[in-house]
Amino acid sequence: MRKLKESKSQGSKGITLIALVITIIVLLILAGVTIASITGENGILRKSRKCSRKE
Repeated sequence: MRKLKESKSQGSKGITLIALVITIIVLLILAGVTIASITGENGILRKSRKCSRKE
């Protein structure tokens, strides 16, 4: 019983490796979506180039 309590308290300290990996994956997905929306076919950069050429 004593060993169970000790191991349980040791596991609850800090951030786990799984949580860290999940956080990194989510950030990479968000970065990919952002880059695609900026540089894609209908991206912000292409729209701004089209607008600047009209003038």
